[in-house]
Amino acid sequence: MSLRTLESLGSLAGKRVIVRCDLNVPLKDAQITDDGRVRASVPTLKALIDAGARVIVCSHLGRPKGEPDPQFSLAPVAERLGELLERDVAFAADTVGSAARSAVAALGDGDVAVLENLRFNAGETSKDDAERGEFAQQLAALGDAVVSDGFGAVHRRHASTVEIEKLLPSAAGLLIETELKVLDRLTESPERPYTVVLGGSKVSDKLGVIDHLLPRVDRLLIGGGMLFTFLAAQGHKIGSSLLEEDQIPTVKRYLAEASERGVEIVLPTDVVVASKFGADAEHEVASIDAIEATPFGASGLGLDIGPASASAFADAVRASKTVFWNGPMGVFELEPFAAGTQAVAQALTEIDGLGVVGGGDSAAAVRQLGFADDQFGHISTGGGASLEFLEGKKLPGLEALGWA
Repeated sequence: MSLRTLESLGSLAGKRVIVRCDLNVPLKDAQITDDGRVRASVPTLKALIDAGARVIVCSHLGRPKGEPDPQFSLAPVAERLGELLERDVAFAADTVGSAARSAVAALGDGDVAVLENLRFNAGETSKDDAERGEFAQQLAALGDAVVSDGFGAVHRRHASTVEIEKLLPSAAGLLIETELKVLDRLTESPERPYTVVLGGSKVSDKLGVIDHLLPRVDRLLIGGGMLFTFLAAQGHKIGSSLLEEDQIPTVKRYLAEASERGVEIVLPTDVVVASKFGADAEHEVASIDAIEATPFGASGLGLDIGPASASAFADAVRASKTVFWNGPMGVFELEPFAAGTQAVAQALTEIDGLGVVGGGDSAAAVRQLGFADDQFGHISTGGGASLEFLEGKKLPGLEALGWA
C-alpha cells in the first residue's frame, strides 16, 4: 500500500477538514521559544485554505493528565499560527465541546480554527480501545475529512493519529510526505559516504537505530553523554560522567560488529571535563585516557566533546554525501559546553549532499545556536518518530494512512 496524499481526497471546497498537526512547541511564560513545528505546519494549511476548505486544526501540547491545564493551552500557538498564515485564526477553548462546535459552525470557506489541546481529553491517549474510539468519534463529528500532518506523533497509537483516520476520508499532509521522502532516502538509497552522528544522553535511547543502521552506513560518530558508555567499554576511566553500565556488553557488540562490517565508529579523542553540572563550573579539556587526571579527579563530569574531536567530527561530516544527525554532542544549553554541537551543526550546513537534523534536541540545538532552518537539507519535526522509522519499526499513524 502507498501513502494516501491530499489529492486522494478530491475537491475540498466547502468541506470541513480536520488537520492533525504537531504543534507541541516549547513555551516559557506562555511565549513560544521555538516555533519550528508551527512553521512546518503552514504549507499544508495554506494548501487547504487555497482549496477552499474549512480548516480545523488540532494538536497536543506537553503532557497534561487528560484534563484541562492552562499551562498547556494551545492559545499562544493559535495566535502564532494566525501571524504565519497572515489571517484571523479562531480558537476554541475546548476540543469537542460547545466551544469547538461553535467555532467550526462559524467557519467559512478558507477559514481556520484551532481546537484546544487534544490531551485535555483522556480519550486521546487512552490505552483502552473503546475510550480512544469514543473520543475519535466525537472529534470526527466536527469534520468531513481528516488530514494527518503531525509527523512527530505518528509513532503514537492515539485517537487523533489512528482512530479518526478509520472514521473519515483521510490522507497525509505535505509535511508527512516530505518527512517520508527524506527518511526513505536515508534507509533505502543514501548517497555515499553515509555518516550518522548520534549524541544525547543515553545509549539505551539509540539501541534500535544503531542496530538498524550499522549495516547501512559507512561511518558512525558518537558524542553526547552516551559516548562515556562507549569509552568505558574500551576500558577508559570516565570519572563521574554519565554511564549506563548495563549497556557496556551491547556497546562492545556494536564495536565488534562495526569492525567486521568495515563501518568506522568514531569516538572522541578529547572531552571537556567539568567540576559540576552548571554554566559556572570550572572546566578543562582532557584526552579520553586522562579524564580522571584533571584537577576534578574521579568526580569530574564530561559535558562536551573536546576541540580536537569537534574538528575531526566536522571534517567527517563535510566529507560525507549523506548525514543523519540525532542528539547534541554536549550540554549545548550551557554555553561552555556548546562548542561540539556548534561544530557539527556548522559542518552539516556545508556538506555537498543531504544533511538531515533528526528532530528533538538536535533541532532545538541548531535554532538555539543561531542557525536557520534553510541552512540544512532537512530538519525533522519528529525526534522519536524519526528514530523509530530508522529503526525499521511500523508506525501506527503512518499505517493508518496506507503506508506499509
